[in-house]
Amino acid sequence: MLAIFLKTVPFFALIGLGYGAGRTRFFTPEATAWLTKFVFFFALSAMLFDFAANLTLAEIFSPRIIAAYLLGTTAVYLLATAAGLFRKLSVAEAAVESQCAVIGNAGFLGIPMFVILLGPASAGPLLMVLATDLIVFSSLIVILITGSREGRVSLRTLRNVGLGLVKNPMIVSIMVGIVWSATGRALWTPVEEFVSILGAAATPGALFAIGASLAGKSAERISVAAWLTFCKLVLHPAAVALAALVLLPVGDPFAATVMISAAALPVAGNVYMLAQHYGVAPQRVSAAILVSTAVSVVTVSTVIGLLTGGIP
Repeated sequence: MLAIFLKTVPFFALIGLGYGAGRTRFFTPEATAWLTKFVFFFALSAMLFDFAANLTLAEIFSPRIIAAYLLGTTAVYLLATAAGLFRKLSVAEAAVESQCAVIGNAGFLGIPMFVILLGPASAGPLLMVLATDLIVFSSLIVILITGSREGRVSLRTLRNVGLGLVKNPMIVSIMVGIVWSATGRALWTPVEEFVSILGAAATPGALFAIGASLAGKSAERISVAAWLTFCKLVLHPAAVALAALVLLPVGDPFAATVMISAAALPVAGNVYMLAQHYGVAPQRVSAAILVSTAVSVVTVSTVIGLLTGGIP
C-alpha cells in the first residue's frame, strides 16, 4: 500500500505545486484559464487521440464494461439525487450535487496518472469511463437544469446538448482516433511523433492546472462537501465494484480495476464550470472539488492498492 501511495505522490505534488502558484498569484487566474484551455483543446486531445488510434475497437468499446459502470454510477447518482430532494433542494441543485457524486476527474487526472501508474493498457477502460461520463451524465445535467427551468425538455435543449457533445474536443479526439484505428493502419511516423510530443504536455499541464484552479476555490458548506466527497470517493467506487465484480461481471480483472479506480477519482472541474454557467450552487461544487481532491491523496492510492495488492 505504501508503494502505491509513494507512486501517486508525484502526481498530487504537481497539483500542490499548481495550488501554491495560484495561491501566491505567481500564476494568475487568467494564466490558469489559458493553461487549462491549452491542455483541454491541444495536449489532452492529442493524448486521447494517440491512445484511441493505437487501440483496437474491442479495447475501446465493451458493452459489458460500459453497462457495469453505468449500473454502479446510476445507483450513486440516484442516491445523491434522493438525498438532495429530501433536503428540499430544487431539481437543478439536486442534479448538480448528483453530478459531484459521480463525475470524477478522469480526463485531467485519471488518464495521465493511471497510464503511468497502471500501464498503457489502462487507456482503453479509462476512455470508456470518460466517454460515458461526457455523453451520458454531462448531457443529463444540462437536460435536468434546463428542463426544470422551462418546465419541459424542448427540442432546442436536446439540440444544444448534441452540439455540445460534437464540439467537445475530448469526445472528438476519441472518435477520430477510433475511426483511424478501424482502418488498421499505423499513424504516419511524423504524425505519431507530433501527437506524442504534444500529448506529453498533458500530464504536467493538466495536474498543474488542477492545482492552480483549486487555489481560487473556497471550502464553504463543509457538511455538504463532506457528504458529496463520501459519495464520490467511497460510495461510487464501491458501487462500481459491486456492479463490475458481482452483478455484471466484466470478465476482465484489469479492466475492472481501472473502472473502480477511476470511480475513486475526486470531483471533476467541469462540474464547477457547468454549475457556474447555469448559476446553480457553484460554491457548493467548489467546496466539493477542493475537499475531495485533498482527501483523494489517500483514498485513490488506497483503492488502487486494495485492487492490485500493491505495486512492487
